[in-house]
Amino acid sequence: MGPATTRLTRILSGEMSWPEASQPQDGGAFAACPVRDVIDRLLGKWTILLLLVLRDRPRRFGELSRLVPDISRRMLSQSLRELERDGMVSRHILSARPPAVEYRLTSLGQSAQAPLIALLDWAADAHGPIREARTAFDEMA
Repeated sequence: MGPATTRLTRILSGEMSWPEASQPQDGGAFAACPVRDVIDRLLGKWTILLLLVLRDRPRRFGELSRLVPDISRRMLSQSLRELERDGMVSRHILSARPPAVEYRLTSLGQSAQAPLIALLDWAADAHGPIREARTAFDEMA
């Protein structure tokens, strides 16, 4: 049983609050919640897609731009900077003429792959039932 499973078990049993570190001392909102901090970043519009595109190998900026055609160059640059700031992606300047930049996953970015793939598999499996539930709900309204 890993640390995440142990924590989840303790939360579900009521032994630990969700998560204990998120409980503000002044009784305020969950703004300082470490889980929320990480999940908020992952739920960014482009984050998961960029992490998956970088999964197999390092990529240059232009290649990332072509692989994710809906993203503007400005937003791609901003998203990569945020992932670099979070320690999930590293930026490498290649000695080429003209100089080129390559982005690759760090070990932290690699460690996110299995949970992301599991979430995507679940989403693919749940898509049909969710659409059916939406249709049934909308018909009742």
